[in-house]
Amino acid sequence: MAQNQTQPNIPTFKVVLVGDGGVGKTTFVKRHITGEFEKRYMATMGVEVHPLRFSTNFGEILMNVWDTAGQEKLGGLRDGYYIQGDAAIIMFDVTSRMTYKNVPQWHRDLVRVCENIPIVLCGNKVDIKDRKVKAKTITFHRKKSLQYYELSAKSNYNFEKPFLWIARKLIGNPGVEFTRALALQPPEVIIPDDQIAQMNKEIEEASHIPLPDEDDNTDL
Repeated sequence: MAQNQTQPNIPTFKVVLVGDGGVGKTTFVKRHITGEFEKRYMATMGVEVHPLRFSTNFGEILMNVWDTAGQEKLGGLRDGYYIQGDAAIIMFDVTSRMTYKNVPQWHRDLVRVCENIPIVLCGNKVDIKDRKVKAKTITFHRKKSLQYYELSAKSNYNFEKPFLWIARKLIGNPGVEFTRALALQPPEVIIPDDQIAQMNKEIEEASHIPLPDEDDNTDL
């Protein structure tokens, strides 16, 4: 765990945010108002670091979320992006099959450098009705024992879920809860309740479908 020198009393963690270009990583992390205001650009690495503070029933914690700032579009990320990562979020776009197909490569790069860190898989843009990657075809997290959440960065839907799961893993207590509402940008879109209910139903049903064979590409 890398301690933040300016606030030595607050447990501070490095959270790596990866995924194909255009899946919504930057939009997602910018929803957090404080983190957007205090972000810093590291020119040597070509990344933006967003310090996100969370108040929990175990005290305050700080997650420095590393965003690629578009570097992934120029090729693979350098190992320095991953080194000393305490947790990671792999994001794909549910309206783009290719971004999900590339999830295994992002996972391989992560575990090659970081080994056994908590990883959350997130399917973004679920506010768009014409999704291409259906819940029943999203099986990678089950194969690799990752946590999975569906998100909509533009609507703030499930924004806190990945961070709460990561906080519980890093603190080592499943009873961790956020004690203060997160300061988020106002939602740009609203997902209807019936659409959310349908999404949750499909995720629940998908969790009971037998996993395909290892050499079966149906989850891509």
